Amino acid sequence: MNNRTFNKGNKADRKAEKPVKTASGFGSPEGERIAKRMARAGLCSRREAETWIEAGRVKVNGKLLTTPAFKVSERDRIEVDDKPISRKERTRLWLFHKPGGTVTTNHDPDGRKTVFELLPETLPRMITVGRLDINTEGLLLMTNDGGLARVLELPATGWLRRYRVRVHGRVTQQQLDQLQDGIAVDGVLYGSIHAVLEQEKGSNAWLNVALREGKNREIKNVMGHLGLEVTRLIRVSFGPFQLGDLPAGTVREVRSRTLREQLGEKLIEEAGADFEAPIINLAPDIARSATRAAMQGDKKSRRQAQKLKPGMASDEALSRLTTRPADGRKPAKGAAPSGKGKPGGRKAAAGKRKSRPDSKR
Repeated sequence: MNNRTFNKGNKADRKAEKPVKTASGFGSPEGERIAKRMARAGLCSRREAETWIEAGRVKVNGKLLTTPAFKVSERDRIEVDDKPISRKERTRLWLFHKPGGTVTTNHDPDGRKTVFELLPETLPRMITVGRLDINTEGLLLMTNDGGLARVLELPATGWLRRYRVRVHGRVTQQQLDQLQDGIAVDGVLYGSIHAVLEQEKGSNAWLNVALREGKNREIKNVMGHLGLEVTRLIRVSFGPFQLGDLPAGTVREVRSRTLREQLGEKLIEEAGADFEAPIINLAPDIARSATRAAMQGDKKSRRQAQKLKPGMASDEALSRLTTRPADGRKPAKGAAPSGKGKPGGRKAAAGKRKSRPDSKR
């Protein structure tokens, strides 16, 4: 090897090892984008993080951040609304019983109720593993780890999803068995579907359906191709996780040990899941969105505007007062509420009765 070749190789190595610009100066090339760090901390999605930065809500090492094209290291201090964010959070998974009539999205422009509105405020930011249609009920997996969500959604992962399906129309088991070979509907090829006819009652029937792909409106489209109308759709399991007796609209967390066992080392590695990081819930004083931040600001200003003196009650407390007796009956017309119409109330009236020895008993 001549000197020219040797020097060329060294130059290429130096270029590959060139450090990148981080908030703390020139740091390691392994630093991650600020939006990704915020998402991994359970605060928001990467896209939402970019919006927060543009709104002037994010600081790094005390300096206001003006662009999301920024990398940070573990040594950097990140603040949202002047409050430090947590480090990377442990990978977690929840089972949620989605009720019908709710949409699987963070915000719906049509004003429909979202699944996230039903979650307790104490939980960290979560994302759903796939989606369910507005009228579909049942098991919805939620996680705080975007990498895990992406891996579990992939058909290559091979997790079976089971549904109970009520259909209107006539169908035979022989027709359903043909779905195991896959079917094309309106140019869309659907993979193998295992369907069992459980019960028939009049023109309605209940089916048990299992599939691995879960394409958009897959069951409804396939059943429609067979001349059936889906009138109810309930997902009862997703991979090893079962809906069980979980009440509608409630959420239950999967234990970390159970989650690790069910995922296995291969999926854990593919997802980049982290079970060593601490469990940190989102601080209640950090708003999840600019809209919620504005709402919090409005509430604070209203509280400050009404300064109460000793003996005064707030407008909110006064609005809850009632003159209706405890037994639910309305007071007589023109009668004063008991204990309020005259000074002394009931005790004073009782005293007057005792001071009259000639009163009838």
